[in-house]
Amino acid sequence: MPFEPINPPQFPTPIAPYSAGARAGNTVYVSGVLALGEGGAVLHIGDAAAQTRHVLDVIKATIEAAGGTMADIAMNHIFLTDLDDYAAFNAVYAEYFPGDKPARYCIKCELVKPECLVEIASVAHLG
Repeated sequence: MPFEPINPPQFPTPIAPYSAGARAGNTVYVSGVLALGEGGAVLHIGDAAAQTRHVLDVIKATIEAAGGTMADIAMNHIFLTDLDDYAAFNAVYAEYFPGDKPARYCIKCELVKPECLVEIASVAHLG
């Protein structure tokens, strides 16, 4: 099945060869999102809550560009550099998923840029 790349206009130029998302049939895959601006500049350094909000805003824009909503997200893959940020992350996350919660997992790891504290990749099913 062919896929359609999804690159909303507010998505910054990627720092590697990828699209913000891809739609294959009714499934949308959102690439791992970091709190990055143009040129790969890290945004909200040291603030896990603000980085989480930025990441989820980008995911929301990508899903909407594919014709869906945040309620269509079925799975989130979450990466945190410090589990001390888990509570701040969850507080913001809950704002974006107030109803039924998608499946998810969360791991502690290093991210591609040391100033990044949060990364999320998502899978949504539309329709």
